[in-house]
Amino acid sequence: MPGHLWRHLLRRGLLALLGVGFAARAAPREQAVSPSPAPPSWSRNLALYEVNLRQYSPSGSFKDFQTHLVRLRDMGVGILWFMPIHPIGDLHRKGTLGSPYSVKDYRGVNPEHGTLDDFKALVRAAHELGMYVIIDWVANHTAWDNPLVAEHPEWFTRDRRGRLVSPVPDWSDVVDLNYEVRAVWDYMIDAMCFWVREADIDGFRCDVAGMVPTEFWKEARQALDALKPVFMLAEWDSPDLHPWFDMTYDWKLYRLFNAIASGQKRPSAIFTHLRRDARRYPPDAYRMRFTSNHDENSWNGTEYERLGDGAEAFAVLTCTLPGMPLIYTGQEAGLDRRLRFFDKDPIVWQPHRMAEVYATLLSLKRRTPALWNGAQGGRFVPLEVDGSREVVAFAREHEEKSVLVVVNLSPRHRRVVVRVRGREGLYTDVSEGSLVPLGPRAELDLGPWGWRVYVGESSKTPGLTTPSSIMN
Repeated sequence: MPGHLWRHLLRRGLLALLGVGFAARAAPREQAVSPSPAPPSWSRNLALYEVNLRQYSPSGSFKDFQTHLVRLRDMGVGILWFMPIHPIGDLHRKGTLGSPYSVKDYRGVNPEHGTLDDFKALVRAAHELGMYVIIDWVANHTAWDNPLVAEHPEWFTRDRRGRLVSPVPDWSDVVDLNYEVRAVWDYMIDAMCFWVREADIDGFRCDVAGMVPTEFWKEARQALDALKPVFMLAEWDSPDLHPWFDMTYDWKLYRLFNAIASGQKRPSAIFTHLRRDARRYPPDAYRMRFTSNHDENSWNGTEYERLGDGAEAFAVLTCTLPGMPLIYTGQEAGLDRRLRFFDKDPIVWQPHRMAEVYATLLSLKRRTPALWNGAQGGRFVPLEVDGSREVVAFAREHEEKSVLVVVNLSPRHRRVVVRVRGREGLYTDVSEGSLVPLGPRAELDLGPWGWRVYVGESSKTPGLTTPSSIMN
């Protein structure tokens, strides 16, 4: 859904009680208890790429996007997340083309993009390249002219006067589904299973997931996993949604990045946040790391507006901190404008340094278990830095392999000493491909917003930290 004041409130957790209220309003169907799902094994070392299909090309078609698959594969993308591909409602439509999150037909394809057969061909092509496909799913509300409104009016929420309502005032182009009605659950789960059966997709990104009962997601996950192991991303920031979701948004870290770039927060706040996050979330919960997405770009500004010259440095952190990195459409091309949300506004594709940065780091992530996602990833160890409080350094460690990351989060040149005692060894500088010996006190010169990532064998001291005890 588009960004606005209510979306802003949702992100800050001020409507958490609303999510709890929805979760409590429907009784689940009695069923046998099954084991809690774990993230599919194929997701362990992958990065996520959000596809804004409408703006990806002048046509916005599946066929034209398919020509980008090899480029994205070569850049290291593993999972493609498509914004909603369904037909869009006409009634109360916003802009000329409407919001993709105003779904008129859950089993249909927006003719703006092509046909169901076109989409199936795209999924097959992605699979042949070793990539996976998830689609956006809007379970909380529908378009006003979705046929369900006329066929099943009892499925929708009404106010005291009996009038249909939007979930929140500014979402005037959609109408709220009522999850107190059991039939809504059955319909929605069947529709999700349709896409796995018919198009062989690999999972879902679920819009405003916390506004739908958690028990619904549990049932949906079990039904989907009965078809194939799926990957589930919740647009929400709550430990309660795990394990029915594999990954949740980390909006707090995203906002910290913005605050650090503007000088409102110290870089050390990143470690404080990660320590708290590790205590709240299960060890195998993936957390999504990002500097942009469709909402942030269109409503809150590009990463260059918010992060300035530090956009690359913060992108490096999304690729190396524990969690799964997200790349939004156009970030690899240096997208420096806000894309229109309800109207056509195609990307101008061009070579850019960020494509090389992402390719370097995502390739490193794939082949280096220390950077993998969830419990399979390496231990996270903050490192002490002498000479500047604006430089952060940390290690990711798995068995005898270490990745050392040093990032200058300031617009000033910094000369620092990073204390790597216990991790001395011969490392490869991933940017330059050169071998670098690191002693117990590594002296580094970092330009404004500069960064270094080193990978290699080390004689680290064992047992320093675990994923669930960061900085204890």
